Amino acid sequence: MASTIGFVGVGRMGANMARRLKETGHAVVAVYDAKPEVARSLAAELGATACGTLAEVTARAQIVFTVISDDAAMRAIFEAPEDNLLLGAEGRLFINCATLTPSVHQEMERVARCAGARALEACMAASITQAREGTLFLMCGGRPEVFEEAKPLLETLSSALRYIGPAGEASKVKALVNMVMNINTAGLAEGLALGEALGLDLPMLREVFSKTGAQSRVLETDGEDMQNRDHACYFSAAHAAKDSGIAARMGQDLGLILPLAEATWQQYQRMSAYGLGELDKSGIAELTFKGRFGT
Repeated sequence: MASTIGFVGVGRMGANMARRLKETGHAVVAVYDAKPEVARSLAAELGATACGTLAEVTARAQIVFTVISDDAAMRAIFEAPEDNLLLGAEGRLFINCATLTPSVHQEMERVARCAGARALEACMAASITQAREGTLFLMCGGRPEVFEEAKPLLETLSSALRYIGPAGEASKVKALVNMVMNINTAGLAEGLALGEALGLDLPMLREVFSKTGAQSRVLETDGEDMQNRDHACYFSAAHAAKDSGIAARMGQDLGLILPLAEATWQQYQRMSAYGLGELDKSGIAELTFKGRFGT
């Protein structure tokens, strides 16, 4: 019999992962979100139950995906005293997709095992479109046998799947991916801003960038949006700040000096301070383009 599936956190990524699994024949039976109206809307679309408690998700679903915002939210859904996913969790499999501090993924694996459950981190690269199409790149960490158990389901969501190592290892890699991506995004924003201030034609400048050492994946995905000031959210600036912070603190813990990572983290924090945290990460251009906030 096919496993029943639940989702905790059905924002931009979680909802589209759930839609993908439903369309490929999987039984998505339970959804939960901190915003109950969001859960109700998706549940109606998928023919699932919008659960009022986390424990209800666990009761209904054998496999539970968690797609939540940060370390505190993850600890809350697994360890809050009155309602959490580990109540009645024996035999369940939790697939945790958020970008978190590595030690938190390790902690979640420990508490799941104590409850008789299994946990796997499945850190995601790519964005909303890829979640919807099942073409995510997933970096996984946990016990090898748990990865093998989850692998067929994860292949439905991904075009590439990589087992990194024990719990916490995948989140280290994901933090570095986002650190470099965010640095590249900030660099591109500053290059385009300086080009504009110099009176250069920005479409021409982007084309030249694409043919030279200034080429990057970020130029392909974000360059036109930066030029057009179109920052519809695929990956929020607030999440970029959180992820850059994870990487910067890992460096600090090791006594390393990472000036670019630190500067980018500060810029994304500034975006949130200016009330721009829900713009796409490409909105960092708004800190540097002429006539916008100064640096």
